[in-house]
Amino acid sequence: MANASVTLQIATLPDSPGVYQYYDKDGKLLYVGKAKNLKKRVSSYFTKNFDNNRTRLLVRKIDTIKHIVVKTETDALLLENNLIKNYQPRYNVLLKDDKSYPWICIKNERFPRVFPTRRMIKDGSEYFGPYTSMKTVHTLLDLIKGLYPLRTCNYDLSEEKIRADKYKVCLEYHLGNCVGPCEGLYSEKEYHENIEAIRNIVKGNFKDSLYKFKSQMKALAADLKFEQAQRVKEKIDILENYQSKSTVVNPKINNVDVFTIISDESYGYVNFLQLSHGAIIRSHTLEIKKKLDETDEELLQLAIIELRQRFNSLSNEIYVPFEVELGESMKVHVPKLGDKKAILDLSERNAKYFRMDRFKQAKIIDPDRHEKRIMAQMKKDLRLSEEPRHIECFDNSNIQGTNPVAACVVFKNGKPSKKDYRKFNIKTVEGPDDFASMEEVVYRRYKRLLEEEQPLPQLIIIDGGKGQLSSSLKSLDKLGLRGKIAIIGIAKRLEELFYPDDPIPLYLDKKSETLKIIQQLRNEAHRFGITFHRSKRSKQALNTQLETIPGVGEKTVIELLKHFKSTKRIAAASFEELSKVVGASRARKLSEHFNKSKE
Repeated sequence: MANASVTLQIATLPDSPGVYQYYDKDGKLLYVGKAKNLKKRVSSYFTKNFDNNRTRLLVRKIDTIKHIVVKTETDALLLENNLIKNYQPRYNVLLKDDKSYPWICIKNERFPRVFPTRRMIKDGSEYFGPYTSMKTVHTLLDLIKGLYPLRTCNYDLSEEKIRADKYKVCLEYHLGNCVGPCEGLYSEKEYHENIEAIRNIVKGNFKDSLYKFKSQMKALAADLKFEQAQRVKEKIDILENYQSKSTVVNPKINNVDVFTIISDESYGYVNFLQLSHGAIIRSHTLEIKKKLDETDEELLQLAIIELRQRFNSLSNEIYVPFEVELGESMKVHVPKLGDKKAILDLSERNAKYFRMDRFKQAKIIDPDRHEKRIMAQMKKDLRLSEEPRHIECFDNSNIQGTNPVAACVVFKNGKPSKKDYRKFNIKTVEGPDDFASMEEVVYRRYKRLLEEEQPLPQLIIIDGGKGQLSSSLKSLDKLGLRGKIAIIGIAKRLEELFYPDDPIPLYLDKKSETLKIIQQLRNEAHRFGITFHRSKRSKQALNTQLETIPGVGEKTVIELLKHFKSTKRIAAASFEELSKVVGASRARKLSEHFNKSKE
């Protein structure tokens, strides 16, 4: 509940769009937020019961509320973004990206140079970008240089100096990489036409350049200048090849920004694609650290404003996976099918791959963080009351009721704990009864843990459907553990997860980490159980007529079978032959046994 001072501050807030700021008693900025209606939004913090501990702690610390009223919600979004970046309040999301980006600069000169840079100088030069990697910049510049010869020198090519023959052409001219404007060999008008074409290429528009080159080629061919025409054709091929590689959707999709988000318990990953004439001219993924259980919508709104500011995007149309409010001036579209949906799916894949890369890195660099994230995700996915740090999985193994066994495998913190694995011989069940076998094994396992005062698991997984799960619940009821340990069953065919007293199974995403861990548990239990079953079966196979003879053990049986190959040959062997293999004492026992059998 808010104190009297805070209550008074809330009461005086306007019903207008704007930005609110929370301060603690020491005057430290805690949180910045935006709202359509300042009074309603701020009041909600003091009337709701929040599940998130950080949010509850934030509300307790609030001592002073300040606000800035703006005209529209778009203005509020922009202001919120700027304030977060400037002050980095403790409880706001953390935008984890602070590197500088490369640009393509068209220098403000009489004969402009085109080059890459990471510094923006306000001297009237044009800057295109920023680009997310220098590799993209170099690829684009290589294309431009292959099409249009440009000067690379930094001479002052004023008209007076060129007339005075102050400069001479360099090696670049002789190599064909420059057209020699330093000696007046190329007109300023033609040079600027090339610069205009370069502007279009950088923006993703290849149409004008292609048309110009094709006209040149036809004109040269008509004048029988076939070598020159061939050189122009090579330029057309380079341009068309680059265009085909860069065009991913319909070329009619022009000047569009695409945003998608993938999130988990702690982080959101927003991918940004910028399209021009069907080609992706920019791609970037932003990692956002959550602080107060922010929704995907809140994170996406913040990221859109941040990324558009960062990359100076002027696109009026935006594709997003769900509706977000960005003001009336912005056209927001949620594609459902076709080329637009395809580009949205592509953006989402980029976000997923970025997230996977981050996980792989975290697994190596910070295994504890990776472990915590996995546990938190499992808790959320499986609707558990606590993180499943200790999981046990049970599986039965038998062939038509013969040699029935069961296995229990244990995972701690998402990893196998092999020293805690247990195998069980089925004692009270006759015949192929998986349900009764599962009931027996679960009862024996947890009765022993209770007797020995060992820690119980947070989650039990039963390999099987509703029947095996029901049988396991009977054992938990007998032990008084029903409701104290979470238990689920997994059916093999469709990977269905069954919960007690819930007829509708849970289906997890086939690529989810939670399902992968459950599958790993199930497969490990199956492997461990089948290995034990095979071992027991092979021992029983040896437990033939030979092993029933007093004084003849497993090793003796193996030696005899190695030598004689079958029980029939052993029975037919003489005392002397047997003695050579197993000694006189055991040979006598064997001979006596087989002689009695003949009688």
